[in-house]
Amino acid sequence: MTLLTPTTEAEACEAVAAAAASGTPLAVEGSGTKAAIGRPIQTERTLTARGLSGITLYEPAEMVIAARAGTPLAEIQRALDLRGQALTFEPMDHRPLLGTAGEPTIGAIAAANISGPRRIQAGAARDSLIGIRIVNGRGEAIKSGGRVMKNVTGLDLVKFVSGSWGTLGFLTEVTFKVLPKPERAATLVLRGLDDARAIAALSAALGSPYDVTGAAHLPAGLGGGGQTLIRVEGLSFSVDHRAGELRRLFRRETSADLIEGEGAAALWRSVRDVEPLVEPRNAAIWRVSTAPTRGPELAGVVGRLLPGSRWFFDWGGGLVWISCPAEGDAGTAAIRAAIDQYGGHATLIRAPAEIRAAIDVFQPQAEPLHKLSVALKASFDPKGLFNPGRMWAGV
Repeated sequence: MTLLTPTTEAEACEAVAAAAASGTPLAVEGSGTKAAIGRPIQTERTLTARGLSGITLYEPAEMVIAARAGTPLAEIQRALDLRGQALTFEPMDHRPLLGTAGEPTIGAIAAANISGPRRIQAGAARDSLIGIRIVNGRGEAIKSGGRVMKNVTGLDLVKFVSGSWGTLGFLTEVTFKVLPKPERAATLVLRGLDDARAIAALSAALGSPYDVTGAAHLPAGLGGGGQTLIRVEGLSFSVDHRAGELRRLFRRETSADLIEGEGAAALWRSVRDVEPLVEPRNAAIWRVSTAPTRGPELAGVVGRLLPGSRWFFDWGGGLVWISCPAEGDAGTAAIRAAIDQYGGHATLIRAPAEIRAAIDVFQPQAEPLHKLSVALKASFDPKGLFNPGRMWAGV
């Protein structure tokens, strides 16, 4: 495998233009921590953003930060932390789940639209992404967006690229809107609820006026006797008030504890990074989005079809992480059957390469939508150079 490591955008343009001239497909990556997600890519060259590193703009007063795509996420977080600011969407770290090394990069966070538990309140990565620079399949550098949030009429390239998993082009720079870090965070832990009661409690919390920023449920076996987590953040006096009101809301439901500090932060990192399902390593991991109130029923169907499956809920029940036997077509059929019955979409996040090569890793698209995806890919990448087939055939 030949590794192409441009250190400037001009070098990236040259590398892509040369690949286009020879018709050579390219695997695209940041540092490779998420390379095992998606259908396996058959390429002899990898174009990496590792050489494109460094913060290019940081305006704390404007709450905007821009960086080259290969900049480690940790470097961004350290710079923001020094000024009491943060990326709002709490991006997941896939390394524990996938067993990969390296440092997650800010460009890969944008390209894959990686978000975490705070998505229910702050939105996804793409909602904070306000500008990009990208090299298309002709070797041309394109700029889209800028330093301010604004309404867009017509093609919003920033939103198209975020979540495209490197199939549309090679990111060289990204710009994010940031926000002040919360002064304090507290987590209400309800204990002993089954899945249905837990999701009902989370729905009630999210429907309350108390501005919940995290809502997850770890069933019995993953969280002791079962833990239902409700997080509030903000100014200290406000956290006191909202946590107290939420506690009163559920006082007849079950026992409840309030936790803060590193213990609570570690618990949310565990939810964010899917650590309860890391073992066994030979299990397949699915990421399923559905209507929150349907999550328990959907998981129950999977459990009946695939004995031995385990799961937990984030986003108030709207995100279901499922660990099940890596049985190829059988496992996929069970997940898709549950989706067909209850609605939503599913992405296979971890499985052996032979399984990922044989099935639809991302949710299959209806024919009209797939045609649009293929046409969009062709407009950005006419020779199909970037991560060919990683998401779907032809994309």
